[in-house]
Amino acid sequence: MVGRPNVGKSTLVNTIVGEKVTITSSKPGTTRRAIRGVLHAEQSQAVLVDTPGLHKPRSVLGERLNENVGSALADTDVVVALVDARSPVGPGDRRVLESALAARGTSGLLVAVNKIDVASRSEVVERLVEANEAAPSSEVFAISGTTGEGVDALVETFFSLLPEGPPYFPEGTSSDLTESFRVAEMVREALLSRVEDELPHSIACRVTDWEWPYIRLEILVERESQKGIVIGRGGSVLKEVGSAVRQELPVGTYLDLKVRVEPRWQQRRDAIERLGY
Repeated sequence: MVGRPNVGKSTLVNTIVGEKVTITSSKPGTTRRAIRGVLHAEQSQAVLVDTPGLHKPRSVLGERLNENVGSALADTDVVVALVDARSPVGPGDRRVLESALAARGTSGLLVAVNKIDVASRSEVVERLVEANEAAPSSEVFAISGTTGEGVDALVETFFSLLPEGPPYFPEGTSSDLTESFRVAEMVREALLSRVEDELPHSIACRVTDWEWPYIRLEILVERESQKGIVIGRGGSVLKEVGSAVRQELPVGTYLDLKVRVEPRWQQRRDAIERLGY
């Protein structure tokens, strides 16, 4: 799944897999690495790769996210390029389509006009026409990753294009994420819904100690002023985040959240690699 930031790639992957394997947010840049979700169907399996949004980078982190998309494109058999039904197919969408065509060619590219549940009928028709013009040799679908409308036809089509091979994941596996990375992402998702728009890019999370049921997790920000925002008055934000995440973990889990300032971590490759991005 490729596309500009916030076109709904993560939501679509979760809908197809049938459970939440990747975090979602209205904030751009939520997905920071390729995350694999596993779809088990009758006598078949498909591995879906959620990718960061392709964008014009303003930081070393942004450059790394685009690199992650390029690596994912090179390793997949079929590419689904998403565009937002509410916005004209612009230069950013065309760059996505060009990247996908360069990696897979027309035979391995499908285009999905997403978010038809919140777009008007005229907007959907306009996007379908624009998508056909931008990728004239590719099949185009109108879908809603949120409601599932049109998704079955998309899934059936990309299954038909996948080559035969052995299953990569055992039955019952839904993702390639480690438990520690999954918990770190859950904390970041909870924070993204509670902080101002300018702060999300500066937040990173990682588990520093895992001795079940005790989990210590570090939240990184870039400036001292951001630390106070993440903690909240009297620790209110951290308490809300901890409570929300513990509801998704086994009963009895002890989650210890600490906030630390890591200056300019988005501009430092050593910090980015240490965080797993």
